[in-house]
Amino acid sequence: MNYIHKDENAVYYECGYSCDNVFFLKLGSEAFFITDPRYTTDAKESVKGAEVIEARDLAAEVRKLLRKNRIKRVLYDPKEFSCQDFEALTKGVATRFVPKRDLSWDRRIIKSEQEIECIKRSVELNAQAFDTFAQFLQKSEGKSERELAYEAKRFLSRKGEFDLSFEPIFAINENAAKPHATPSNKPLQKGDLILFDAGIKYERYCSDRTRTAYYGEEFSFRKEQGFKSTKIQKAYDLVKKAQEAAIEGARSGMMAKEIDALARKIIDDSEFKGTFVHSLGHGVGLDIHEKPFINARNSQIIEDGMVFTIEPGIYVPGEFGIRIEDMVVMRNGRAEVL
Repeated sequence: MNYIHKDENAVYYECGYSCDNVFFLKLGSEAFFITDPRYTTDAKESVKGAEVIEARDLAAEVRKLLRKNRIKRVLYDPKEFSCQDFEALTKGVATRFVPKRDLSWDRRIIKSEQEIECIKRSVELNAQAFDTFAQFLQKSEGKSERELAYEAKRFLSRKGEFDLSFEPIFAINENAAKPHATPSNKPLQKGDLILFDAGIKYERYCSDRTRTAYYGEEFSFRKEQGFKSTKIQKAYDLVKKAQEAAIEGARSGMMAKEIDALARKIIDDSEFKGTFVHSLGHGVGLDIHEKPFINARNSQIIEDGMVFTIEPGIYVPGEFGIRIEDMVVMRNGRAEVL
């Protein structure tokens, strides 16, 4: 198979190294890592299974290889390339570039045991960061959402040791009703609801976790939470029940939408019908969002080795939002919490 990648994670998956200016070209049994002089030394030390080629004009080098090898057809993912890239790659060559959406995601959807171990370690380190951040929050009354979202990065990264999977979400009370809330200047006070969604990377593999908690005297991100508001407590218990049902009920061989329905039915059969406004989950690996997507429309069959989140939520605009998220791997036909 002949194909080309530019996306950093797609390239990393192919050869164990990537940079922000590269074309990875696979032509049958041969592979080429084409980059500029800034990255040549690192590439030659780190790239596995591909010839490193230094070039000032990367697209011209690709065209040269296509002509030399008389390549008739190359697959590419349109998401990875700009119009300018595509124009430069196809200029003056007889090769037909054939679009194949999700080309790399489809190859990466079943995780190897080595990948699963990296993801599991990322999840463990992320959980540890949640615990240390919770201790910090105990003494953070009066600090703003914006300040606490910033402080969260320090605990997640361990002062720069780890990269983050994404910008963490730290939201209080009514701001938590926005699934991807932007932090405000609202100060944290006793009795508040906190929603915290964050992840880190280990060996480039991502983790993703969300907890919703009551900010009281004994604060933690454990799943057992007690809220003063009866309405919030009822919503929280429903979200927890929905997540547990999806984890317990998920099976290899099911369609993604069937797993989504396990959680969605519990919420939609309650007074909070219609407040679960996003997908139940998404795949996680080198990208924080990749296949499989666990939503109400996806008929993809779930298989052993797939890794994804299970994160039901209830969002009541102007009042509160609740989400509980964990990552699972499908093993021996069932979902194993990482």
